[in-house]
Amino acid sequence: MPAERLKMRRVREILRYRFEDGLGHKLIAVRVGAAPSTVRETLRRLERAGLSWPLGDDVSDAMLEAALYKAAGTKTGHRRSAEPDWAHVHRELKRKHVTLQILWDEYIGLHPDGYRYSRYCDLYRAWAVKLPVTMRQDHAAGEKLFVDYAGDTVTVVVDRLSGKTRQAHLFVAVLGASSLSFAHARWSETLPDWIECHLLALEAFGGAPALLVPDNAKVAVIKACHFDPQVNRTYAGMAAHYGSSVLPTRPRRPRDKAKVEAAVRIVERWLLGRMRHRVFYSLADVNAAIIELLADLNDTRVLRRVGRTRRQLFEEIDYPALRPLSVERYVFAEWKIRRAGLDYHVDIDKHYYSVPYRFAREQVEARITANTIEIFHKGERIAAHRRSSGNGKHTTTPEHMPSSHRRFADWTIERISREASAIGSDVALLCERILADRPHPEQGYRACLGIIRLVKAFERERVNAACSRALEIGARTYGSVRSILDNHLDRSSSSSPASPEPINHSNIRGPRYYH
Repeated sequence: MPAERLKMRRVREILRYRFEDGLGHKLIAVRVGAAPSTVRETLRRLERAGLSWPLGDDVSDAMLEAALYKAAGTKTGHRRSAEPDWAHVHRELKRKHVTLQILWDEYIGLHPDGYRYSRYCDLYRAWAVKLPVTMRQDHAAGEKLFVDYAGDTVTVVVDRLSGKTRQAHLFVAVLGASSLSFAHARWSETLPDWIECHLLALEAFGGAPALLVPDNAKVAVIKACHFDPQVNRTYAGMAAHYGSSVLPTRPRRPRDKAKVEAAVRIVERWLLGRMRHRVFYSLADVNAAIIELLADLNDTRVLRRVGRTRRQLFEEIDYPALRPLSVERYVFAEWKIRRAGLDYHVDIDKHYYSVPYRFAREQVEARITANTIEIFHKGERIAAHRRSSGNGKHTTTPEHMPSSHRRFADWTIERISREASAIGSDVALLCERILADRPHPEQGYRACLGIIRLVKAFERERVNAACSRALEIGARTYGSVRSILDNHLDRSSSSSPASPEPINHSNIRGPRYYH
């Protein structure tokens, strides 16, 4: 059994106890906390190395270790003719449940005279140490997809006549185990473009990974935190649709996303460098060029020391481990927090959608897609509508209305009439007509309450005059009354001016001229 290798600090203590204090092997062993055989072996190594005590000041710990253990860690041993394919071993270890023991069993089954297990492991680790840093990261097959935007953009000419240009942003995604890369150009880095790029990447790979690994960009992470980052709800919903999860990198830890950082650099050099002399006139032209160049990068370029292209590694390692894509493509949806009004309607993009009247004044969550509006209260869907344009109108489901007028807090039709009458008769009349014009009176609560509260900013007489002017011009909204007040139209007379006196002048023809 080989002797225990000691730290050089303890070796120096052994030498001092032996040559300065003259202690025996057993006493030295007790004092330095080593076996007597280790002490004897250390002294024999010192003698074979030709060193003597005291050591010179120029003998560092590294030099002393090299002299005493010069053969340790450097022996190569006898190389067998059945040398394993270490690149193949490295690729196989990325597969789930595969260990060195399993691979050695397969190897020794084919080559009974091959390396023993311990030697097999030592040789593999010595080979793996020489791999590039990015290859030494432990990425299981189909586990992680790293995503990011490239720092540089692509210039696109959007107007051939004027030469006006626009910058396209480059989205990059790379699988952890095989390094298969994907890139796509979009006009912006907003949430819809971010989600669409993910969908295109998953469709290009033909499957979904277990984890999506972005950095802490605002489009992906609402609040960056080392322990509990808050992921954008739309982004998390997209990942869940495909059975994946989002795992943002730790803030200020660039090594967490070293894989995608390296891929971004490769993409920038491989794509942007080769496209620098080309002129693009549309985003479609840019993406067509990207597809062509990526095929060359993924399918023909062989990775050093691995001996495979990215596509070959992907088909061997990542693709079998990816989750199958959902039959239905994810539909982009945004979430917004809203509060239902007294009229049990929710304002979404300047259009009002009804909820059951019992949720009036309650905080709700709206899931907004291109065609639908879904409203949730504490995780339960309480309403669904087809999306309408922001025209300020109401979309009301009859089942959401109360069977009769109900009181919401202290506001009722009677109280609105009473408060309006206290301001002026024209205010009361306008509120009465607003309530009468709505399909349901409570839909006019907002406009009436807004008009009544104008007395906080304007005098009662002006508010009443503005309502009078609104009645004359047929306006039935709060915005019209507020505009009249802001533009001081309540102070001008709206009646038709009196007919002017006829003008008699020698240069003006009289009525007889035309008869």
